[in-house]
Amino acid sequence: MGKLLVKNGTPVGNDHLCKGCRNGQYITGYRESDVLVICALSTPNFQLPFVVHQCSDFSDKHKPDWEQMEKLAINLQPVRVSKKTRGFNVANTLRPEQPEYEPAAVKKPEEDEEFDDVDADAEEVLV
Repeated sequence: MGKLLVKNGTPVGNDHLCKGCRNGQYITGYRESDVLVICALSTPNFQLPFVVHQCSDFSDKHKPDWEQMEKLAINLQPVRVSKKTRGFNVANTLRPEQPEYEPAAVKKPEEDEEFDDVDADAEEVLV
């Protein structure tokens, strides 16, 4: 006879969900019946007298949390290494290398000439 699948039926096995939770403290003794399970999520912490199958505040301790994932993350910047790299063209390749016209050169007044006279006068006064 085949295996029947019953939805929302009695779960097979009796593993505590608290074994894999960040907030659960699971203590076992030498005998199979020596098990102490404490939930540290609430204040004060309380002992669970039964096997937990489902919990709304379950947090898997084997998966990294958000801060740990941010530490492990590598920041990648989209950089085109060569023309052989696949993907879209970079906008720099579409621009002309040299401008079509040269801007007029603006000449600034020589400020050094004005200060040369002042420096010479200051030297005479100090000597």
